[in-house]
Amino acid sequence: MVTVIQAQTVNIIDLKEKFGLQRDNNDQFFTEWFDNLPEITDSEKQALDRVKTNYLSLVDRRPILEELVKLVVLAPLLDLAGFYRLPFDIETEESIQIALEDEGEILRGRIDVLVLKQQLWLLTIESKRAVFSLIMGIPQALAYMLANPHPERPTFGLVMNGSNFIFIKLSKQDAPKYALSDELTLLKRENELYKVLRILKNLGSILI
Repeated sequence: MVTVIQAQTVNIIDLKEKFGLQRDNNDQFFTEWFDNLPEITDSEKQALDRVKTNYLSLVDRRPILEELVKLVVLAPLLDLAGFYRLPFDIETEESIQIALEDEGEILRGRIDVLVLKQQLWLLTIESKRAVFSLIMGIPQALAYMLANPHPERPTFGLVMNGSNFIFIKLSKQDAPKYALSDELTLLKRENELYKVLRILKNLGSILI
């Protein structure tokens, strides 16, 4: 009998035991989030300032649930990063599954937003409710990223809850390993969306 495991229920211990996933703490493993980032224009900074203002204004008035996070924060970021235009493509609510044949289990879930270039996964973006810690979303994002059908290339991810952002890199060469960026937040005086956009653009340029 095959057991189906939902991706949103897994934790890091599950991924270590079932896939041999390990965290790589070497700074040189994931340089893409901080090294040689492209600059952004003044008009892009102004657009990101509006995103921050809009989000913080809404937070003061109502709970910010997942769909609103996508609309107010994620959609403008994907637009400014150029992911709505060729050579990229966008898929939403994409189904994935990974079969663990030896154990008779299937890991199954749906990705919030998947940015593709010629069928190669670039970003797995899992937006959580604004009140949730990003730590809760990292195992789910990693589970989705493990389903990348191109193990010769790394996969990058972004876990966000509207105000906070963590980037992920996963490599499946030899043994699966991952690393996390520092956490970026809208709650500082400076607008850290500038760096979020610079990282997104840098990840996009890797495939181009």
